[in-house]
Amino acid sequence: MRRDELNRAIHDLYRAEHEALGERGGYELLERARQWNLAPTLAAGGVIVFPHAGVADCGHQIAAAVHACLDSGADRVLVISVLHAWNDEMEQARRRVAAGGSPSAERYWGIQGPGLQRGNEWQLDHALYSFRFFWELETRRRGIRGPQVIERYPYLAGGHPELLPGIEELIELAQDAVIVSTADPFHHGIGYGDPPEQSFAPDEGGLELARQTIEEGIQLLASGDYWGYNQHCVRAKSDARDAGQVFRFLRGPLQGEILDLVASDATQLYQSPPPTWVAAPLVRWTKVTV
Repeated sequence: MRRDELNRAIHDLYRAEHEALGERGGYELLERARQWNLAPTLAAGGVIVFPHAGVADCGHQIAAAVHACLDSGADRVLVISVLHAWNDEMEQARRRVAAGGSPSAERYWGIQGPGLQRGNEWQLDHALYSFRFFWELETRRRGIRGPQVIERYPYLAGGHPELLPGIEELIELAQDAVIVSTADPFHHGIGYGDPPEQSFAPDEGGLELARQTIEEGIQLLASGDYWGYNQHCVRAKSDARDAGQVFRFLRGPLQGEILDLVASDATQLYQSPPPTWVAAPLVRWTKVTV
């Protein structure tokens, strides 16, 4: 499947999943998300990271991030999003950087988003599809406009998020904004290129492997080892190599913990046999006082 075909397939699947969920299902997930009170984490300078896999599987986690933003008392929300590689040049650039190449030599190096002039590939992305859905539902139910939401999409941090073109804007925005981010940090199975003998169903050791792998990435990022985290994401098939480096740089010392972890099946999307799935965690990053 070509990358443009995959992009269309993902958007078609997301539309179908949200239509099946409907408003009623969305509000049910928003109620389920009330099991966590994450607003104090954001208000204290922490970060909440939610997945962007199948909404029926992890929508409650995404809804928890929406509640946290709305309950935090902030006037501004900075969303540091994943930017997927939607063409071959983006993918090859990502591979060159992972192999030690200079990010500054790549045309996609930098931070994209609404109102910026660094590319429009972010408009193709699905990473915030469900976040926007729950945001609209919950602000409408509360009868509020809600805080300003600013979406930013870093690409090719390459172990040096402080050098990304556009990072100065984020440093300024982060001074009076709460920060949330998104990640699907573990893609696994036949459809993602794992050999059949090394592919595990979620309930047959897969989720245990996912948790261990994600926690390894959390420790690397918590320590500020940006390059080590970048290379971990390559091995784990995590899409958050850039977003993770950026929010850690913006907030400084943080300690992460997995609050919830589920699996989201991807066999239909990739037209591959099982097991082919994504690990979807809700992760709380707490500000560490030095």
